[in-house]
Amino acid sequence: MKTLISTFLAITLISVASAFDQTHSTWNELLGKHVKADGIDYPSFKKDKGQLERYLKTLSKVSTTEFNGWTAPDQLSYLINLYNAATVDLVLQKYPIKSFKDDIGGKAGPWKLKFVKALGKTYTLDEVEHELIRKNYPEPRIHFAVNCASEGCPPLRAEAFTGKKFEAQLAEQTKLFLAKKENNHVKGNTLYLSSIFDWFKEDFIKKSGSVEAFVAPYFPGAKIKKGSTTIKYTEYGWGLNQAK
Repeated sequence: MKTLISTFLAITLISVASAFDQTHSTWNELLGKHVKADGIDYPSFKKDKGQLERYLKTLSKVSTTEFNGWTAPDQLSYLINLYNAATVDLVLQKYPIKSFKDDIGGKAGPWKLKFVKALGKTYTLDEVEHELIRKNYPEPRIHFAVNCASEGCPPLRAEAFTGKKFEAQLAEQTKLFLAKKENNHVKGNTLYLSSIFDWFKEDFIKKSGSVEAFVAPYFPGAKIKKGSTTIKYTEYGWGLNQAK
């Protein structure tokens, strides 16, 4: 009997010890330390590259079976943190650079490089975003959470996404980005929006019926309506999102 109890306790302890950290505490610590109000402090981040790589390794150990047992907010938090952490890691591998888009990956760009290890496979950043996230979750606000290491992107959040806080975090990311006047604003009957709304307009249309309907709540007082509002897309900055 004692042997059976000991075996049971050992198995239980191993299971608890190997349980995935849904708080993403390591990534949260790194973000809090290196993400500034005006961008990412890549030189200081590079000093903690080993810690970042260890975090990515924990993400790579999650199996599809384990992942499928999580709630949708936990799954999305994992995938968004994976995308963002892998992007930062790729920048640090090549740093110093001036542009994530132009200086990494040659003509194909960084999004086609197969280097992101997760769920038993190796993915490109494009595959993580479009195949794992967009294809499986009808949530257009993820475009304000994933970060492409460029000035035109919604800023990298200074904390990790977690299942328990996911809705509030996503709502805040969306509100903050749409409040950035250099990317999004209304002037007369013209709605100026980030190119994100052009590239992924189908996601916003599926969710709200039109791009105008999706953004209207974020511009109180403005008369935004499909058919009577002209949309113009603002220039997207591809310079590295580095803190000044």
